[in-house]
Amino acid sequence: MADHRWSTDNRRPRSHRPLLAFGAAGVALLLAGGVAAANVPTSRTPYSPPAGPVAVDIVAGTPCTTTARACVDLDSHNAWLIRDGKVTRAVTFVDGDVSTPTPTGTFKVEWKAENWISREYNSPMPYSVFFAPGGVAFHEGRQTTPSAGCVKLVMGDAKAFFADLQVGDEVQVR
Repeated sequence: MADHRWSTDNRRPRSHRPLLAFGAAGVALLLAGGVAAANVPTSRTPYSPPAGPVAVDIVAGTPCTTTARACVDLDSHNAWLIRDGKVTRAVTFVDGDVSTPTPTGTFKVEWKAENWISREYNSPMPYSVFFAPGGVAFHEGRQTTPSAGCVKLVMGDAKAFFADLQVGDEVQVR
């Protein structure tokens, strides 16, 4: 009988080595930075613009231009809704990890779904606003784990992004 099998008298498994190995791996992950190492912010970091002159068409307090309706700064984990060149909502978020990074660039909102389920991960994506190839979206999601490239928001912020952004609106990710 292998060490990991239960005996017929319903006693505990004979070996706890697999559990100990898993526990040690978990402790090592926490010591190595835990979720913070996976692009999950542990606290709010304000956006700070680069030194030097600021372009005329940059929305104050963001790295994005006035043509954006949504702006995402991956370094500070801040995102903004923008209307008429002014910030209307500032939020924090969780983005993708090294293996599935959030793409940078200028995009357009492609489509929206209030109750979407990811086909790839079989995971709920409430209040999805899709804006980049590969199904990348703003949506509600846990703030304790990285996404698969999406911009995960808390529920209230996801609802606000869903209500405010329309198909064709510009999204800038920096």
